[in-house]
Amino acid sequence: MRVAVKIGLAVAIVVGVCAVVAALMIGRFGADDRAEDTADSRPEVLIVEGDSWPMFRGGQRLLGRASGALADSLVFFWKFKTNGEVRSSPVIEDGLVYVGSSDANVYAIDLRNGQQVWAYQTADAVEATPCVVGGSVFVGSSDNFLYALDAKDGSLKWKYETEGEILGATNWTHSSNSEQILILVGSYDNKLYCVDSADGELVWMYETDSYINGSPAVGEGKTAFGGCDALIHVVSVADGGEVTQIDAGSYIAASAALLDGQVYVGNYDNAFIKADIAAGKIMWEYTEGDCPFFSSPAVGESVVVFGGRDNRVHCVNRDDGTVVWTFLTQGEVDSSPVICGDKVIVGSEDGRVYMIRLSDGTEVWSYEIGQAVMSSPAVANGLVVVGSDDGYVYAFGATRQDRDADL
Repeated sequence: MRVAVKIGLAVAIVVGVCAVVAALMIGRFGADDRAEDTADSRPEVLIVEGDSWPMFRGGQRLLGRASGALADSLVFFWKFKTNGEVRSSPVIEDGLVYVGSSDANVYAIDLRNGQQVWAYQTADAVEATPCVVGGSVFVGSSDNFLYALDAKDGSLKWKYETEGEILGATNWTHSSNSEQILILVGSYDNKLYCVDSADGELVWMYETDSYINGSPAVGEGKTAFGGCDALIHVVSVADGGEVTQIDAGSYIAASAALLDGQVYVGNYDNAFIKADIAAGKIMWEYTEGDCPFFSSPAVGESVVVFGGRDNRVHCVNRDDGTVVWTFLTQGEVDSSPVICGDKVIVGSEDGRVYMIRLSDGTEVWSYEIGQAVMSSPAVANGLVVVGSDDGYVYAFGATRQDRDADL
């Protein structure tokens, strides 16, 4: 009898240990290796009014800053499957997540449960990040078109054809009389377009000498962006007139951030730079990365954070470009980091999403997806949403109890 009890107890212990190991392994393998989660097993997503990250980098200046705070440990909420790589960066508005996929679709996903609300199919991969403004979703596609979709049901309002792929996110500004919302987007036909959000009619066009890969930053009546012509272009949003051009030394694939008349962006020749618009020149260069920079920067109060193809996340001083810290991953970092309170959240091609302490560059938390994370995170009220090359969109956040404690 005692033997039987001992055997039963041993089996129970083994089963319990296996269950714990299995639970832990959910966060250690790629999406295809996981058991599918069910609605009953997922933590509840608490949506707070103001959960918003409506465009690439969170706002028109492309600063990559999120309000609020992130918990020290995030839990997996849900994942949403597309049929292609997700290199588009998600955006969040009115309880919905909007994102593109290499399967040629733009998706709207319920933030609460990860269920599809609608999908709109274009004719080619959608790597560009959507922009939600005025009740519409504006997004470019590799099929050369800029699309305006109804944010609630995904119906097509209009589309505008360029002569090249659109891989960068759209941005927006008001017209000079503040009566119109104008949409800005760059194309691989070497042009930056400004179109009326209401009907897609061209307002102005600015031509460069090579591809425009990134998104234009908007602020102070200007738009600033880099191009594969190795120039930082600064243009008036009122009429598309040139304000200045600054030689960046090599072609620019990333999106620039714009703050206080200064532009922050990396180039392909291993330099991350800060340029002053009024002076028309580079103020400092950071070259300790020794790698091309395809990641767009997050600009904090005193530091700038960006990823590099040397497998590192770099943090430098805003004033002089001196290094504050670097964080080593196991893959190239093309994902663009987001600063939220005292933390930085970013993806890597090593298949992980990392949370890093802003003050000293130490790892706080990570989650292993298993395939490259080149998409950039959307962060809103403690929630993190990001895409992966495995074809899924992932949502993470604090538990309801933790969020309630912070409210």
